[in-house]
Amino acid sequence: MQSKKRSFVEAVTNVLVGYLVAVISNLIVLPLFGYQVSLFDGFAIGVVFTVISLIRSYMIRRVFNYYD
Repeated sequence: MQSKKRSFVEAVTNVLVGYLVAVISNLIVLPLFGYQVSLFDGFAIGVVFTVISLIRSYMIRRVFNYYD
């Protein structure tokens, strides 16, 4: 079983890596669809999608815990 501290470190690492992937993806993918994004735009869009991902992940975890 994973300790609470280890779970926290894993969760923070997951969020940071996800955020970096989102920013890089925004800067690469959006221009392919005709959207010119600045570095700031890439970071801001990454924050929005990271928050959405955190909420989604939390809600799914709560559903699974409810049925566990």
